[in-house]
Amino acid sequence: MYSKTFIPYNGYFSSPFTRWQGTLQNEHPVELGAATAKKWLAQKKFDPKMFDYLFLGITIAHHRMFYSAPWSAALIGADHIAACHIAQACSTSTTCINQGAVGIEVGLYSSVFFLGTDKTSNSPHTVWPNPAGMGGQLISENWMMDNFNFDPWGGIPMIQTAEKVVKTVGGITKEQCDAVALRRYEQYMDGMANDRAFQKRYMIPIEYKKGKKEVGVLAQDEGITPRTKEGLAGLKAVIEGGVHTSGSQTHPADGNCGVILTTREKAKELSADPKIEIQVLSFGYARAGKALMAMAPVPAARMALEKAGLGVKEIKAIKTHNPFVANDIYMANEMKIDVMSFNNYGCPLIFGHPQGPTAGRCIIELIEELAMKGGGYGLFTGCAAGDTGAALVVKVTG
Repeated sequence: MYSKTFIPYNGYFSSPFTRWQGTLQNEHPVELGAATAKKWLAQKKFDPKMFDYLFLGITIAHHRMFYSAPWSAALIGADHIAACHIAQACSTSTTCINQGAVGIEVGLYSSVFFLGTDKTSNSPHTVWPNPAGMGGQLISENWMMDNFNFDPWGGIPMIQTAEKVVKTVGGITKEQCDAVALRRYEQYMDGMANDRAFQKRYMIPIEYKKGKKEVGVLAQDEGITPRTKEGLAGLKAVIEGGVHTSGSQTHPADGNCGVILTTREKAKELSADPKIEIQVLSFGYARAGKALMAMAPVPAARMALEKAGLGVKEIKAIKTHNPFVANDIYMANEMKIDVMSFNNYGCPLIFGHPQGPTAGRCIIELIEELAMKGGGYGLFTGCAAGDTGAALVVKVTG
């Protein structure tokens, strides 16, 4: 599908993710994300003036949202370029990376910066005019809770979409969900081993306002819930008769990430190791049936694989956005792969999902896993609100 889009090795970063209402709850997501990116660019000695476009991925409204994309470009030191704001729930990163790739493939851009950032903490409470409201009453909305708890098309909360998939396909049990959730936690802890050796390959500390004059530094994920076999077994299903507990679903979070997309020649120039080459090969998208969100990653993955001319057996590493364990179990069953074999070193089920940067962090971890394995093809796929899915195939050589 694509032949001209490359990512420099180590030409990306992710901040730690924090559980909502945690350390980053009072930070402005654009200001914090841009400040983190600017510091990272300076440390890498990358000139922001090299970018000719910026894609900002953010999904939760914030103060001055109207200006957020060009504002973020200016804040990182690229005030000469235009920028676009994309919000596609948890497929935001995948879509932004794909849009950058499309532009590079047709010669519209030569170097693109993707900045993904979100703060689910302290989400806005908005009001909308309702001229027909009795006594001038307004329509109100809580950006986080109202949208998590009700899809205006599907008609049910997000967790019920996962339970609906379980009932539709049959055969998925709470015990199986608990086993996969435990495996995902163990995989995350592999990324924490040896003083966080894996995470330190891409994760950078983030500075935040600790007080009026004091600056704090957050070096690693915050708010991770430990899982044990006995602990998971003792948790009750969130929905009566369901299979998902608080231990087999993700949590809202805050954080940011950044990825450089450019030409092959420029990627070599910027790479921390010119022998390692990272190519964006293809993109896939899909929409599952009504209120069947957990099914969407599968057709999206199949589309991306078909566009890349690959079969799933040729894929050396897989990452998913898995807000519910059923996502991974359904995908493994449909694509005939071992559910315990993918999502090495971490996944959103464990480290949370700030939405805008969620898939970006997964793709970064996917690249690093492939680099550790000496190269190969990698697949990322995940669901998003509205029963949609998006996937990306990358190739790492070196």
